Amino acid sequence: MSVEPLIVAESISKNFRVSRRTLRAVQRVSFSLQAGETLGLVGESGSGKSTLGRLCLRLLEADEGSVRVGGQDLAKLSPKALREKRKEMQFVFQDPMASLNPRMTVGKAVSDALRIHGIGTKQERLNRVEELFTRVGLSPEIIDVFPFELSGGQQQRVGIARALALRPKLIVCDEPISALDVSIQVQIIELLRDLQKEMNLGYIFISHNLGVVQYLSDYVMVLYLGEVVEYASADDLFEHPSHPYTKVLIESILSVPSSDAGRRELIAIPGEVPSPLSPPSGCPFHPRCKEATDHCRQEKPLLREIASRHQVSCHLYA
Repeated sequence: MSVEPLIVAESISKNFRVSRRTLRAVQRVSFSLQAGETLGLVGESGSGKSTLGRLCLRLLEADEGSVRVGGQDLAKLSPKALREKRKEMQFVFQDPMASLNPRMTVGKAVSDALRIHGIGTKQERLNRVEELFTRVGLSPEIIDVFPFELSGGQQQRVGIARALALRPKLIVCDEPISALDVSIQVQIIELLRDLQKEMNLGYIFISHNLGVVQYLSDYVMVLYLGEVVEYASADDLFEHPSHPYTKVLIESILSVPSSDAGRRELIAIPGEVPSPLSPPSGCPFHPRCKEATDHCRQEKPLLREIASRHQVSCHLYA
């Protein structure tokens, strides 16, 4: 008997109107994710990662396609039903300080969701906050302090505690470690991994750090100008990258060699990301691709399956 996926996205698209022009932020993206799994979203700035994460929780309305969470189409839920559904879906933001109300104590920031949803008495909510703070590595004694009194790592732990308050099944993590010191990043990564194992959480993990994505993810989706150029299991994608864009992304990872013999020259991706307001014809990556042909410039490639659960949008695999 097959298990219902935690989330299923089918051909979701989102456009924005900018100065009377159309910005195609996300185009025809599809995927599914089971409970306890992590989908990593990677790509340069402007690739549509954050927009896609917000579409998955209906923080933005999709122009086309559908998103089902726990078998329910989010677009078809009434406001009341959607509010109830939001208990299952939470978000961890990139900038922990900006995501917290500076006039609200961190304890109140975490308990507010419980209050809004009418969960528990005041004392029960306080007990839940203390429990969450302990679980994410914070002292319950800081419940009455304000965000500016905490370090960046502590602020992000508060953000994670807030996301866990309603016992969600799915969490979108939008660059949750990029604003933190490296030593703190490791602690947050391990915390997220432990919480996933303990609570069988599904993560959509957005990051520029490919090393972290490789460590945390079960599957990885590579986005470029709002389109999927490659999708595969993390092991398959990092061992056998197929799309030229994926290859140069992986080659650009900075690593510390064990010896001078292991040193290698860093390879930068040539050129810059074209404007999403006027994307190139054909394959969107062709102006920066060393393997581009006239076919790439004229016709957009389809997303094809080249192996089990490994899809690539490139004419090299037609």
